[in-house]
Amino acid sequence: MPRPRAAERGSGKERDAVSEFTTERLSVYLRCLTILETAGVKTISSSRLAERFHLNSAQIRKDLACFGELGVRGVGYQVGALRRHLTTTLGLDRLRRMVIFGAGNLGLALSDYPGFNSDGFVVTAVFDSDPAKHGLASRGGIPILPNAELPRVLDAGEVDLGVIAVPAAAAQSVYDTLADAGIRAILNFAPVQLHQRPGVRTRSVDLRINLESLSFSLANNE
Repeated sequence: MPRPRAAERGSGKERDAVSEFTTERLSVYLRCLTILETAGVKTISSSRLAERFHLNSAQIRKDLACFGELGVRGVGYQVGALRRHLTTTLGLDRLRRMVIFGAGNLGLALSDYPGFNSDGFVVTAVFDSDPAKHGLASRGGIPILPNAELPRVLDAGEVDLGVIAVPAAAAQSVYDTLADAGIRAILNFAPVQLHQRPGVRTRSVDLRINLESLSFSLANNE
């Protein structure tokens, strides 16, 4: 059955208007609610949620208000219902399949990372240009394939996300390959600014930038 488009789900425009900072906080709230539900907590107020998980209660109310009236005045939020609502809002109510380009230390570590293979995400394949790695697998059993096998993998099943874990010099070529293949969500770990295409949502994770930011803080304190 074809997957409903965002507009058909009734929330496409609303989701586009929500900032990335808000969606990142929604992910934090979802983790907190999962912990609460596991502990048997049925309802919780924004102030109690903020106190327990070191959050900001006003920010919680503001963020959740973007998605309707989710709480009850004087009662708070129904933990289970809110967790399910955020799961749907974040698009985690369906399996998200992804492929990783780069079978080096980082790519293989990502392929076996439990957070990438649970709770709605699964790595289907790792691609690499090194023929010596073809036919091998990660420790978790994810196959390592030649880059040319991407069309076959896409034909075999839907792939939602691509992950770039190759050296900087190869990152743009991999990005273009993924975009040409029709993948519209890409997570980039290569330390390089990519020339991005319209319609392809791209997020970059540069660990060195975070380290340099911490170094800046240390330098100012020193």
